[in-house]
Amino acid sequence: MTLAARLLAGALGCAILGGCATPGDPFAKQDADLRGYARLLESGFTGDVAFAVPGKPDTIYYGDSSSEEAATRTIEGWPWASVTKQVIAVLVMREVEDGRFSLGSDVGTWIRPLRGRDISVEDLLRHRSDLPNPDDTAPGADGFPSFYADEDDPLAYCTGEGEVPADGRWAYNNCDYIVLGAVLEAATGTSLDLLLAQGIGLDAGWINTSFQESGSERAFASRTDAEAQRIAGYGASGALVGPLDDILAFDQALMSGRLLSDSALARLWQSDPASGSMALGQWVFEASLDGCDAPVRIVERRGAIGKYQTRNIILPDRGIAVALATDQGDFEFGEVWTGSGVMHDVLAEVACR
Repeated sequence: MTLAARLLAGALGCAILGGCATPGDPFAKQDADLRGYARLLESGFTGDVAFAVPGKPDTIYYGDSSSEEAATRTIEGWPWASVTKQVIAVLVMREVEDGRFSLGSDVGTWIRPLRGRDISVEDLLRHRSDLPNPDDTAPGADGFPSFYADEDDPLAYCTGEGEVPADGRWAYNNCDYIVLGAVLEAATGTSLDLLLAQGIGLDAGWINTSFQESGSERAFASRTDAEAQRIAGYGASGALVGPLDDILAFDQALMSGRLLSDSALARLWQSDPASGSMALGQWVFEASLDGCDAPVRIVERRGAIGKYQTRNIILPDRGIAVALATDQGDFEFGEVWTGSGVMHDVLAEVACR
């Protein structure tokens, strides 16, 4: 029997055998993560999934990997892709708390080519700038935008002129966070790598996550050299690589107040439903989950580069976090807010059943 079949039998078999915990049973959450993982396997997902559920140790499921491969991934991990932006947003808010700058500060103060452009730190966090979009660069031989593999001076490209998002809304753009990374370095006089290690790693307790660098031989799940070079080209917008337990550590440090004060965290997660529920570097919304009596507040950050997809989801009012990664670039997670799709089903299992 395959691992998927064993998990499905264990997690879903109670429906047949009558052994399910009843509502209110204090042991019901003990298998919540296993049931959530079984939902993913049932949908055809292959990859790694990590759960933080109150009342039990953090758990990571390494798909159908051998134990040797799984042990390796506890160190090497996966590309975080745009989950990187969520981390950068926290670094920004730490500097705001320290009084280094404000969300309304003009980024031209530190980035000379942007002087007079009237772009604020918050504009970058919310994708409201008029910077050019790297995704619009000509495709390379692999069909991927050439910026990520070939651009020798990313900041020079990203300080060019693009288009202002229509109607005061937002337009997704990786240059926003590449420039934010440069602002952090210029304003603090510290490299982004050191800011990450001191500003997140120490307080969150991670040691294995860092930015992918051009030419680095660092291994990660399902890596090729071309993909490693491409990921490095994302810089502060998407180049973090690390294990899923570091994502959980980040999530738990956020929820516990070790990274930001209550007021700064509230500002980070303040969103406007009228603009697609975008907060600062992440999306925050309420959704109805099957089995829950009331809508649940959800903090979501997605990442995707080439064949890789990453998800980081926090349910802060319940102390729950779910992080997952796959090299199934076309896997469909669905939309949680619609009340359907496998991601909704996973969250319903861990939060409501």
